[in-house]
Amino acid sequence: MKVGYRDLIDAAEAEIETLSIEDAQARLEDPRVLFVDLRDRRELEREGRIPGAFHCPRGMLEFWIDPDSPYHKTVFAEDRTFVFYCASAWRSALATKTAQDMGLAPVAHLGGGFSAWKSGGAPVQEVAPK
Repeated sequence: MKVGYRDLIDAAEAEIETLSIEDAQARLEDPRVLFVDLRDRRELEREGRIPGAFHCPRGMLEFWIDPDSPYHKTVFAEDRTFVFYCASAWRSALATKTAQDMGLAPVAHLGGGFSAWKSGGAPVQEVAPK
């Protein structure tokens, strides 16, 4: 039997915490919370990002989380809540489930993704091209 992308997303969402835009905005100024932008660099430059978000391309997530990886980023060893997001909350649902399975905690993802964040009038920080 074939398992499609929607099946994977639905299964992940059944096991992870999803924050509403309002809940996420309420955590924006909390230094114990780090928003993690999973989109590629072109998306950031085109659309902007959540102010103060850390950029982690989705393809590097597992390598950056794992302290045994030569690519480990110490930000993922900090005692914080990690809120993952992407454009539409598909990549972030899968990434949040993966991070949770790897033992990163606490983790959540932004329901509706950056598209919902932006259309809801939440603050956006511009990202200059590199």
